[in-house]
This record gives sequence, structure tokens and C-alpha cells, in this order.
Amino acid sequence: MYRVSNFENNDDVQVLEEQGQFRVIEWQRDLSVMPWSAEVAYFSSEMNVRRRQLLINLDGTIGAILQAGAMQWTVGDVQASTGVKGVGDFMGKMFKGAVSQDSIIKPEYTGSGMVVCEPTWQHILLLNTAAWGGSIVLNDGLFLASDGTLQQNLQRRSNLSSAVAGNEGLFNLRLDGNGDVALESPCPKQEIVIIDLQNDVLKIDGNYALAWSSTLDFTVERSGKSLIGSAVSGEGLVNVYRGTGRVLLAPMQAATSYNTYAPDPTDA
Repeated sequence: MYRVSNFENNDDVQVLEEQGQFRVIEWQRDLSVMPWSAEVAYFSSEMNVRRRQLLINLDGTIGAILQAGAMQWTVGDVQASTGVKGVGDFMGKMFKGAVSQDSIIKPEYTGSGMVVCEPTWQHILLLNTAAWGGSIVLNDGLFLASDGTLQQNLQRRSNLSSAVAGNEGLFNLRLDGNGDVALESPCPKQEIVIIDLQNDVLKIDGNYALAWSSTLDFTVERSGKSLIGSAVSGEGLVNVYRGTGRVLLAPMQAATSYNTYAPDPTDA
């Protein structure tokens, strides 16, 4: 038996969303500041730049799989394992991790208790794969946690140019089964654009897609019919999603936008 005080019931903590065994909390203010960092902390809070954490309640039935290094602390009768079943399984997962640019060897937590993930400045999205037909493909680096019932596999891009010309990996992490998944997103759920395709085509100039249905055919293609046309249009290569399915689209890339608008420290 355990009791946790001054955490979820802290008046500085707000529960943003709950789904299945997952719960997302947000710290409304950063009180652990010094005089020289107080201004940044204040304006960060005003602009919704806040620490968020994923909480996972285990009831002894369904475990949870976390991104490697995501766990901050656990309480209760909670056990962690790598999920590796042998040397062959280990080598296979190492290969999958290398080609997908994402760690395939992720710890699995089982038992009864609570798992608390490391704080993040990113937004945490909760999705249920049943709404995606039982299979969803994730962009690199977005996976945070999922139900232990979901199977991790690789989704191969449809053309080799995805990895070469498009500066993208050839494989993406795919989750199969019906369960909940938590993603780290550069933007909140309120800003995410949802595009449902019915035998149609979506072309995106940049790495803005967060997740998409595994039924979609994903390629990287020239924006124009010719190299000259692509050069004149100024777009070059675009990510193309073709078929029937859903795409979650971020309105901006956080890192790119920061680099674009942040002042140059060398300027006078």
C-alpha cells in the first residue's frame, strides 16, 4: 500500500487529459526559479510553455511500454523488463532501431502501481489505435508510451528516394493492435490539423506529419512533373500520402520556426 501526496493534488497541477491507464498533467507555474530565471519562467507560463508529465496507472492486467529513458519514478509493485526474448530477438530489434531512427528496445512495465514519466516541454497527445483501424504509423521521435498490448513493427517507405533524396529514414515505427498510445508533439491537440483521405492524395512540403494510417502509401516525390518545374516552383521534393486513411498534421515545425525567428546572438 502506498500514498502519494502533493503531486496530483498539488494546486499547481492540472489534469489535461485521461485515456485508459494514461493521464497527462501540466504544471501551471515553474516555482523552482532563481532571480535571473524568473522572467523567462513567467513569460513561458504565459505563453503555454509548461512542464507536462505522463502518468500511467497499472492495475495488474495491462502493462505499458515506454520510450527508453522516459521513466522518472515508479511506486508500487511495478516490474520493468526489456521485452527481449533472446539473442535473435535482440539482434532483430537492434536492426529495427537502426533503420527506423527510433529505439525499438523499449522497457515494459507491469504489475500494480504508478509509473511517472520524465517532465517534457513538448505537448503530450493521447490516441487510441482502434480509431485508426488498429494500426498507426508514427513520425520519428514522437513515441512516448503505449499499452503493452500494442505490437511494434516497421512500416517501409514505398520508394528508396524517401531515404536518399528526401533526407528521411526508409522505415517508420508502426503500432498494431487496439490500445492507447502517448505521443510527444511540438504542438497541442487544439492546433493539429486532421486530414481524412478517401482515395485521394496529400502532398506536404516538409516533415509536418505527426502520424498517419498504415493503409496510406507514403513516398517522397518531386513537386513538379520535371526537375526544372520543381526548381521553378521553389518547392523541390514533397512528402506524398496516397490512398485512404488519416493524417495528423502539425501547423509548424517547432525547431525550424525557432531557428527562423530567434534573434542572432552575434547581432549587436
